[in-house]
Amino acid sequence: MKYEDLLEESTSHDVYVVENADFKSKADGLINGNVIGINRQIRTCRKRVCVLAEELGHYHTTVGDIISQSTTLDHKQELRARVWAYNKLVGLNGIINSYKHGCYSLHDTAEYLEVTENFLFEAIQYYKGKYGVYATIDNYVIYFEPSIGVFELV
Repeated sequence: MKYEDLLEESTSHDVYVVENADFKSKADGLINGNVIGINRQIRTCRKRVCVLAEELGHYHTTVGDIISQSTTLDHKQELRARVWAYNKLVGLNGIINSYKHGCYSLHDTAEYLEVTENFLFEAIQYYKGKYGVYATIDNYVIYFEPSIGVFELV
């Protein structure tokens, strides 16, 4: 999903995105109500996509101020927002589509999905924790270890 698509989705939910925000904290992005700020220090479009998706995840899934991450509930809400972003930008179907387009490495898959390699790696670790070593969807098996692999069942 492209950055512009996420901006359009934000607009459709009446969420205002402040690009190039100047934060006092080291956060990449922050949300307050229906305003999302993206840190001006983020220069790459791929990282901006990942940050905006996670902040939209907070908009859709988080309640209250969880910046301090001082409680278990805060950590759970943080994870819920990240999972929302993983599913929005990667998802099992995204992994399959990247395979169909000839992506056979983490780097190629991240490029195809227009996310950072780190974001893709974290998404794969999440899916591995959720599904185990592999997941089956439609006629495909996605292996999460020892590295990402997709096989079509015949």
